[in-house]
Amino acid sequence: MIIYTNEGNPFGLQLLMLAKFAKRQVQLQLVNLNDAKYKDLLVLPTLELDNGLRLFSLAAIAKYMFGDGEGESQQRDEWLEWCTTLLAPALAHHMGVGHRADPNALPVLNGLVKKLNDTLQSKPYLAGDKLSSADIAVWSLLAPEGTLKGAQQVENLRSWYDKIKALPEVQQALAEQPLQQLSFSALQQSNRYGGLYHVPLKRDSISNVTGKLLVDTTPTVADTVTDEELNAARAAFIYTQSTEAVVPRTVLPKAGERNVLITSALPYVNNVPHLGNIIGCVLSADIFARYSRAAGYNTLLICGTDEYGTATENKALAENMTPREICDKYFELHNGIYRWFGIGFDYFGRTTTQEQTDIVQEAFHDVYQAGYVLTESVEQLLCQKCDRFLADRFVEGTCPHPGCGYEDARGDQCDKCGKLVNATELVRPRCKVCNTAPVLRNSDQLFIDLPKAEPQLREWVERSEQGWTHNARVITRAWLREGLKPRCITRDLKWGIPVPHKGFEKKVFYVWFDAPFGYVSMTKRYTKEYQQWWQPAKGTDVELFQFMAKDNVPFHSVVWPSILLGINKGHTLVSHIMATEYLNYEDGKFSKSRGIGVFGNDAQETGIPADVWRFYLASARPEGQDSSFSWNDLAARNNSELLNNLGNFVNRALVFCEKNFDSCVPEVQLTQDELLLLALINRELRGYVQSMEKAKLRDGIRHLLAISRHGNGYMQTQQPWVLLKGTNEQKTRAASIIGLSANIACLLANLLFPYMPTTARTLFAQLNAKQTPINADKPLATLLLPAGHKIGKPAPLFAKLEQTYIDELKGKYGGAQQSQTQPAQASAAELEAAVQAQADKVRQLKASTKDKTVWQPEVSKLLELKKQLEAAQKSAPAVPQKGVQTVADLEKAVQAQGEKVRQLKGSTKDKAVWQPEVNVLLDLKKQLEAAQKSAKEAPTAPAAAAAAAPVAASDDKVKALEAQITQQGEKVRSLKASGDAAAWKPEVEILLNLKKELSTLTGVPVTAASQGKQKKKK
Repeated sequence: MIIYTNEGNPFGLQLLMLAKFAKRQVQLQLVNLNDAKYKDLLVLPTLELDNGLRLFSLAAIAKYMFGDGEGESQQRDEWLEWCTTLLAPALAHHMGVGHRADPNALPVLNGLVKKLNDTLQSKPYLAGDKLSSADIAVWSLLAPEGTLKGAQQVENLRSWYDKIKALPEVQQALAEQPLQQLSFSALQQSNRYGGLYHVPLKRDSISNVTGKLLVDTTPTVADTVTDEELNAARAAFIYTQSTEAVVPRTVLPKAGERNVLITSALPYVNNVPHLGNIIGCVLSADIFARYSRAAGYNTLLICGTDEYGTATENKALAENMTPREICDKYFELHNGIYRWFGIGFDYFGRTTTQEQTDIVQEAFHDVYQAGYVLTESVEQLLCQKCDRFLADRFVEGTCPHPGCGYEDARGDQCDKCGKLVNATELVRPRCKVCNTAPVLRNSDQLFIDLPKAEPQLREWVERSEQGWTHNARVITRAWLREGLKPRCITRDLKWGIPVPHKGFEKKVFYVWFDAPFGYVSMTKRYTKEYQQWWQPAKGTDVELFQFMAKDNVPFHSVVWPSILLGINKGHTLVSHIMATEYLNYEDGKFSKSRGIGVFGNDAQETGIPADVWRFYLASARPEGQDSSFSWNDLAARNNSELLNNLGNFVNRALVFCEKNFDSCVPEVQLTQDELLLLALINRELRGYVQSMEKAKLRDGIRHLLAISRHGNGYMQTQQPWVLLKGTNEQKTRAASIIGLSANIACLLANLLFPYMPTTARTLFAQLNAKQTPINADKPLATLLLPAGHKIGKPAPLFAKLEQTYIDELKGKYGGAQQSQTQPAQASAAELEAAVQAQADKVRQLKASTKDKTVWQPEVSKLLELKKQLEAAQKSAPAVPQKGVQTVADLEKAVQAQGEKVRQLKGSTKDKAVWQPEVNVLLDLKKQLEAAQKSAKEAPTAPAAAAAAAPVAASDDKVKALEAQITQQGEKVRSLKASGDAAAWKPEVEILLNLKKELSTLTGVPVTAASQGKQKKKK
């Protein structure tokens, strides 16, 4: 058997002891969960049996080792569960280091220790008179040094502890796993969740505890600092004249050095980026690039706008501009927003360049020659009037999904039911440009043969995915699990890169074949030596970090790597995919059309500095799961973390230096207190570097703020303002405190620079210092400001965000309240007319413009009206069928509706399309049957009713019917423009019936003149 565990894990000692007592031969193997060889291990420790079966439940392993032959098995099982669910989490929280330490854990642990001591008062072992696996489990958790430090009145527990420690089996286990190596911090590396810190403390376990058995020995984490850490802090805190880094005009990779190539997903040019877009790619990439440069790596950050494709053509139509004009407009808009946010691209380019065309066409030739391109015939919709094949977004029609029937579904997705749609499956499709009905035609397209590349891709993914975020690995493996399929790489569009292949000259490349090569072409625009980055020489290693939201992962982890592997020319492949989840807005979604959320240009108008936005977005970055932007959270983080923590410490230190030491940094004389502070700072500095190396930007901020908290605590404890009023010795002591605090402020400026570059530069100016490199190999605090260094003029770095202003901004960007189009008292008939009128208004708007910001508010009104109508119909009392339609009218309506149903059934087999019309027909037949029955019972009733109709008709009823006639007339005219008689003839019949109904209601006949007028319009 093999015990897989990590170094210092107390649970690993537990398994080893169980094996010793059970006389089982085991092999102890120390592993790292981040190692690709052990990626199938979920948790440490894990016991692998001789037959290959693996057990990771500690209770299950104990039962396997000893069976039920331990006497009181029920008590044993209870203690094993108690140990795992209560004792272990309490110890982990109590023994945590830095921000992991939980002061609330001590009283919980106090109660647990009391229970142990009380139990051992009446019996020698936990489960009875004999040693059991329960004793071993509990003892192994109490074994790490410092666990029972300061415990009082626990003689029974100490006696039991010493008795077990003396047993030969325990000594054998300790020979292999020494006590001094055990640490609860090792649990952080024992699973994918960072140890046991996610397990909440159960405070009910201390409800009956009185007195304290464990004294509070950790008012700070000072007792956890080792002599080794203190010595390292002393040795490192010396002044070394740093040479100013010379940044070359053109950054190129170098053999034997670390070369970091960073890309941000290319933002599309048809929109304004919101905060989620910004942190999802460009800002995250910038923060990491700034850290990478500070660490001394050869770093290149590339990004630009993605400008080809259907969406650009749509936007150009909506704004009555050419695609090139749209691209120029939105390129400048994006570029301006990113500049305001302080995004420091080495090059921000575009995909509409000659370099892009050359590189994409060359890549196509290479992948074609390698045999990875297929030709397949695809059914597409052709608009004969526009003389072009229609891309999915240029087609609208009735949703084909059963039960939906939404008339304005797009060619890729239905907005009503949310399901994906193929354009060729739409019922009664129409061209969004000219509103005519397209026809089906076959079109030859080129496909990349992903199945052929799949074996190479799988092998590459196995080697590379350890550097990817968890969601990137999950998404990629899902694609591979389903099996790859050929993917189309050409489109029948005009705006794109022409396909250099015989017979395909009028087609362009699909945007997801073209766009990823934008990273390469933009690098070429940056330097003619671009191939040193993208096809490096042997011996030069380039690490490619790509930042994106999770929806872009498949194109960066599957599609583009497959193409590059097929080309096989030594291209740089992504080593680190850094994918975020989604950032929501106040637990909802960003929506430009509804005025909900903060977009890039909005952030500039708030008056809140760009650096504060950068800090907050990095703090709220959705790294492991979706997160939300919150105005209150923004204010709280600014006021507490920036103003009261970081800003307060820095300002106090520099103001003290200015006022009491003539702006000269005093000499620092290190005492035990200073060494302790430096040791704690070094822990956080090490955590900062480890986090930033993995692009875990939220963790980086947490470590940075922990350093300033340590600094604030140090000043508050030492009270230099009191010492300055004392003896000469006390004044010297105060000088050391201020000197060290000024140096910590300088360290913070360096760590802050990737997140808040403008603020860091301001702080450097106040310190009269320059940025110094971050030593990622040995992250230890050094003396950055020697004695006698003259600082500049200190000033507050941050300002408070007042709640009144935050409330104002929250209201401004919370979306306008939708107006009630109809009063609550509106009748069902009035609402029906309003719904129909609003629906036609939406259709007309969609036909006139493709700009969603124009028609989306009207769609929202339509949906609200439909809800009102549904509520009115449910609450309305049963009434006779509307109007006073005669038998003859109903017979004609039944005949017209029957003809409409027959035509629909002849045009499609999709029941979802014609079933609603069948329901209308059945309802009309019921009305006819009731009218015929009523006519037989009272022959004069229809005539009397007809005669009385003009008197009884209400103005509202007449207005509603007139509105229906107007809208139906518009519908008929729109359908006639398509030229499809099968579509508009049934609607004409409905229009005529509505006019007859109005005539019956008002007593005014339909005149020949009005009929002639309609005919003339036709």
